[in-house]
Amino acid sequence: MKVSEVMTAPPVCVAPQDSLAEATRAMTRSAVGSLLVVEDGALRGIVTDRDLAVRGLGGGLDGQARVRAVMTADVFTVDAEDDLQVAYRKFRHTGVRRLPVLRGGEVLGVLTIDDLFLDVLQRLADLLGPVAWSVLQEPPGPSPADGALQGA
Repeated sequence: MKVSEVMTAPPVCVAPQDSLAEATRAMTRSAVGSLLVVEDGALRGIVTDRDLAVRGLGGGLDGQARVRAVMTADVFTVDAEDDLQVAYRKFRHTGVRRLPVLRGGEVLGVLTIDDLFLDVLQRLADLLGPVAWSVLQEPPGPSPADGALQGA
């Protein structure tokens, strides 16, 4: 499976000159914990909610400080066409929780550890149906008794 099949797209982005307050509002609006920092179409970095809290407010900056002051510029990335195993290895070896996804230098999305957890859980759920059927001797899906209880 390719990274592009599991990533979150489109990514939520800010510019390096945007304020920390603007970045916080963008995170809140989109319910995300990180933003890709993009300038002139090129990835410049990533800023996380932790960066805003620890490096920003915790570092004595106010909401008008610029994203470039707290972002991480040296970003590990994956290509949209990479196999998911490439992403697993990057997560394992780098310790990051988010990987911007690129294709030919263009920012397409972001892959998070949560995206991989959801993929693994879906794969497990797909396997549990046949296992439950063979163990319980019941076909997958709601049982006739469940329907009777709902109608009662």
